[in-house]
This record gives sequence, C-alpha cells and structure tokens, in this order.
Amino acid sequence: MNHIGYLLADNSRLARWSFDRKVSAVGVTGPQARLVLLINREPGETQTYYAERLEVEPITLCRMVDRLEEAGLVARRVCDNDRRARRIELTPAGRGTLTELRTRVDAVLENMLDGLSPDERDDLTRLLERVSENLSAERESARANDE
Repeated sequence: MNHIGYLLADNSRLARWSFDRKVSAVGVTGPQARLVLLINREPGETQTYYAERLEVEPITLCRMVDRLEEAGLVARRVCDNDRRARRIELTPAGRGTLTELRTRVDAVLENMLDGLSPDERDDLTRLLERVSENLSAERESARANDE
C-alpha cells in the first residue's frame, strides 16, 4: 500500500519493534528505554509530566517507574513546591545505561536509513519536521479549543 498515512503508521510500528528488540539487550523494555531517554533529556520532571509526554496513563507510567526504580535506574524525589508530587531522576546506574541505549538507537536509525544518501537523509528529516509541525499545530489548536 502506498498511501502516505499507512506508510507513516507502518514505518512507526516497525521502528518501535526494532527499537524494542534492540534495547531489550540492555535489560529494559522499549517503553522503559523511552522513559530513561526522556528523563535524561528533560530531567527532574514529575510523573504526570512524563506520562503526558509519552502519552501513557499515569498508572502505566507509575508502574514503569516502579520497575526502573527496582532496577536501580531511576529515583523518585519529593518536589520542593508540592510534597504530593514526585520528580523522577536518573541514578548513576541509569545514566550508565545511556551510552548503551544510544548505541542501540543509532543502530536502529542506521538500519532505517540504509541506502539513503546524505542528501536524501537531510530531505527526509526536513520533510518529517514539516509534517511534525503541521500535526503539532493541529493538536495545539484542538487543545486551545478544548476539542
């Protein structure tokens, strides 16, 4: 099927499968790896924040954090301004997994882009950024209008 919507969705599904498979060797699931990478990029936020960013239910994120905490990769800290909320931070062991996770993410990307020239890769990046901008603008408009 060559419909662009199908191709985008199917490629996203295949990329997630490849990512999940590669990161499992590090001892985490795909969703857990995405959370670790997000915490590294945006450290010290609340569980609610990360749940929204990953588009999962708060209870799902809580269970992910429970497992990562048991593995010693993350720690919960009380928020200074809201003692009921918990900030999530990577532990030294969690930061130690980042190199291996990045190596595996790079391998997934290289496999995805195999056979594309540097110019084609740049074009693809530019086009996907435009698609992302369009979809983000639609989402922000819907949020502003409470749709």
